[in-house]
Amino acid sequence: MRAALTVQKRVAIALWKLATPDSYRSVANHFGVGKSTVGVVVLQVAKAIVKVLLSKVVTLGNAQAIIDGFAAMGFPNCGGAIDGTHIPILGPGHQASQYINRKGYFSMVLQALVDHRGRFTNINVGWPGKVHDARVFRNSGLFRWLQEGIYFPDHKITVGDVEMPTVILGDPAYPLMPWLMKPYTGALDSEKELFNYRLSKCRMVVECAFGRLKGRWRSLLTRCDLSETNIPIVIAACCVLHNLCESKGETFMAGWEVEANSLAADYAQPDSRAIRRSQRDALCIREALKASFKTEQGTQ
Repeated sequence: MRAALTVQKRVAIALWKLATPDSYRSVANHFGVGKSTVGVVVLQVAKAIVKVLLSKVVTLGNAQAIIDGFAAMGFPNCGGAIDGTHIPILGPGHQASQYINRKGYFSMVLQALVDHRGRFTNINVGWPGKVHDARVFRNSGLFRWLQEGIYFPDHKITVGDVEMPTVILGDPAYPLMPWLMKPYTGALDSEKELFNYRLSKCRMVVECAFGRLKGRWRSLLTRCDLSETNIPIVIAACCVLHNLCESKGETFMAGWEVEANSLAADYAQPDSRAIRRSQRDALCIREALKASFKTEQGTQ
C-alpha cells in the first residue's frame, strides 16, 4: 500500500483542479497521482470546505455596513443584490431534459445574494438549468425569510410618505415585492430611467461577483462531469473560496478574466423571461423611490 496523501497535497490537488479547466488526467500527471485519485480528493476537500466553512463564510455578517455600502453607491436601505448564473454540466443520466437551459446546453443554476463588495451572503445551488430564476427564488429559504421579515434586522425607512423595509435588488426575471426592487420595463421616461440607472449600478455587483468567481475557479466554466448530487457541493465550495479570497484581498489577475471570457463564450448565459407580477405595496415603494431620486438629482 502506498502512503496516504497528506492533507496539504490533497488541498493542493483540489485547488488546482477547481482553479483550472485542466482534465483529471492532466492534474493527475502534474501531482504524480492516479486519475481516479484526483476525483476522490476534489470531492473530499469540497465536502470538508462546505461542512466546516460554508455557514461561517457565506453569511450576512454586518447588515448595517452592507446597507451603508449600497447607500454610498446610490440606493437606500438595500441589503444585497440577487441573480442566478448557469454552471455548465455534462448531460445527467436521470431527467436530462430538465437540465437543458434556454441556450440549449445542460446546466445547473447557482442563485446568489451578494453584498456591496461582491461577497456571497446567501447561495442556493442545485436546480436544473430549465427552471426559471423566479421559481428557483420562490423555492429557496431566502425567499421565505425575506417574506417573513426575518432575514435582515428590522430597519425601515420612510421614502416620501411610504415606509420601506430593507430591500434586495433583482433584474426583471424576479417578482417585484415590497422587499425586492427591480427595474421598470417597457416605455421609460427620464424618472424611470434614473431609477433603473441607480438600481443597475448597485445590481452590477452580483454580475461582477459571478465573473470573479468563475475567473478564479475556472473549472466552473467547463462542463462538470460529477454526478448531480456532487456538483452542488463543488459549486458551494467554490463560493466559499471566492469569499475567502475577496475578504483576504487576494489579487485577481487581469489575464484570468481574459481566459474566463474565452471559456465562457462556449456557454452563453440564458436570458430569463421578465416576470410581470407585482404587489401594490411594492409598486408604491418603487414609485416613492423614483420620486426621491428625481428630487435628489434636482438638488445636486
